[in-house]
Amino acid sequence: MELPSTSRNAWWHTATVYQVYPRSFADSNGDGVGDLPGITSKLEYLKALGIELIWLSPVYASPMDDNGYDISDYQAIAPEFGTLADFDDLVAQARSRGIGVVLDLVVNHTSDAHPWFVQSRASRRSAYRDYYIWRKPAEGGGPPNQLTSSFGGPAWTLDERTGEYYLHLFSRRQPDLNWANPNVRHEIYQMMNWWLERGIAGFRMDVIDYIGKQVDQNIVTDGPHLHDYLQEMNRATFGSRDVITVGETWSATPGSALLYSGRARQELSMVFQFEHVTQQWDEIYGKWRSQPFDLVKLKSILGKWQYALAEDGWNSLFWGNHDLPRAVSKYGDVKGYPVESAKMLATVLHLLKGTPFVYQGEEIGMTNAPFTKIEQYRDIETLNMHRLHLEAGLSPEDFIRGANENGRDNARTPMQWSAGANAGFTTGIPWIDVNENYIAINAEVAMSDEHSIWNHYRRLILLRKSHPIIVYGRFQSYLDQHPDIFAYTRTLGEQRLTVLANFSARTITLDLPNELQGSGRCLISNYDPVHKVDAAMEFRPYEAFAILAQSRS
Repeated sequence: MELPSTSRNAWWHTATVYQVYPRSFADSNGDGVGDLPGITSKLEYLKALGIELIWLSPVYASPMDDNGYDISDYQAIAPEFGTLADFDDLVAQARSRGIGVVLDLVVNHTSDAHPWFVQSRASRRSAYRDYYIWRKPAEGGGPPNQLTSSFGGPAWTLDERTGEYYLHLFSRRQPDLNWANPNVRHEIYQMMNWWLERGIAGFRMDVIDYIGKQVDQNIVTDGPHLHDYLQEMNRATFGSRDVITVGETWSATPGSALLYSGRARQELSMVFQFEHVTQQWDEIYGKWRSQPFDLVKLKSILGKWQYALAEDGWNSLFWGNHDLPRAVSKYGDVKGYPVESAKMLATVLHLLKGTPFVYQGEEIGMTNAPFTKIEQYRDIETLNMHRLHLEAGLSPEDFIRGANENGRDNARTPMQWSAGANAGFTTGIPWIDVNENYIAINAEVAMSDEHSIWNHYRRLILLRKSHPIIVYGRFQSYLDQHPDIFAYTRTLGEQRLTVLANFSARTITLDLPNELQGSGRCLISNYDPVHKVDAAMEFRPYEAFAILAQSRS
């Protein structure tokens, strides 16, 4: 079977990526914080699941104001995570198991403890002054303009020593780098090559759509030189290497995604887009007061991206990450059908066209954290927004409810390895509370159960490796306006894959169009195998299945 041109030299098309949040994955020394040797100790677990790439959230030296996304030394490992020798061992041990390690590249900003910023703020005449974005106070005093931080409050902080403001689009301890300075870009490219030469498999690029900002014009994302910088980065670093690059781009649209990932663009492998996430946020309070889940909207957005990147570019496929709530809590049913709904979500996502990303614990059905007090939270964004939203009139109860639904700490509670103390994560005191449901939900139990969520993920990952139609088949959606059923097909050559899923806790009886009807081989199901789609079908709560047949076209 001849594959489309998008398959050329793209080994990562058939791979599944597993995101590790190092602080919360596995603690090897009992200090309550996950570390690199802990990750190395779990490589056999990841190999058994079928993972070929691990994306590590930042492990660089950092004051940890934002859990490592505030970097003080790009070429050193944070002591709580281990040493550079531990990192090299992880890369070597992973490679011996056919697993590549992808680093989180955070180059929109650094920590205020980074030597560049320490020297930048020392004097207006410092050679490093222009490494960051400094502005004089506005006429009459105050910040230069009204830009706000993503973590709440102004995006400008006054430096008393030099009398100017520096820009920080996140925490005040995360000053933004000035990408217009070629010296900054040169230093970053040197650093990237240093890591690439250590044998990593690529980069996930944090808020990469911010680096072209033009703050004097109030342009934060998609600045006029953004793609110039990415093309220059490609030429100077990874462009000649067979690695994967994924850009985090909250501002991306189906149109702009091709600017990042089109084959002729010489920029990135793919981007993370978040339209399916933000469509549920409140217009005033954002994610802290969610809108009801709307499957029709979700299908529209996912379908739009499938169509837009059908012939060029490439989709990333994900439900969750370190910034998002747990997938089964957000889109499934943790109280009534936790196993069925988790398997359904995995089936729908992994059979789309693109590279799937599994966030740690997703494969065993980990859920949001039922915290009841603000003191249980550790995330700087949540703590800042708690203060600001209460000042704006949101009740404490409403805020905690919103944080329990969408706060970033939901994804950061320790990985649940066993029913032992602290879920087997640490022999010490965990840096953040373990989710209380670890007795029932843990990897040890999941791996021993043939019908577990974990084994369902393992089967989906294996199917991707063995069925080109899952990787390259043409996507077509059906029943777009149905409020409960997600239906699509994938077609490649003489083969056709039909995927049907019930997103509700109700039994749904439905008349199906002729195009979906027919018999074939059931590749996967979360109930009994289904080998035929009839004119009238009954779907059990959260039922999902995929049937492989000969194409009629």
